[in-house]
Amino acid sequence: MTSALDITQSVKPPRAVFINFPLGHQTGPPDQPELQRRIVTDAMRAFETITTPAAIVELSYVWDANDQSWEDIDYTKRWMPARPSREAADAQEAERQEKFRSR
Repeated sequence: MTSALDITQSVKPPRAVFINFPLGHQTGPPDQPELQRRIVTDAMRAFETITTPAAIVELSYVWDANDQSWEDIDYTKRWMPARPSREAADAQEAERQEKFRSR
């Protein structure tokens, strides 16, 4: 399953299911188990029926019919958090290591 159509098209996997959802949320929004089950079930059915190599089936689910603004953020450089400074990253790593030493 993919939500990055352009990357999937260039990689050409044996078969794929595309869903136009934010990156990392191919099975749907959090706390919606019924929708998530429907998406996974539809994806599995699609995988069973794909016979053409590198075929990509698009599922017709919509993340939010009233707000597609996530696409403006998700597919640009702004979707990633800002990279911390070297000093901040070193301090965070030292803190993480200290937690494991004290166990």
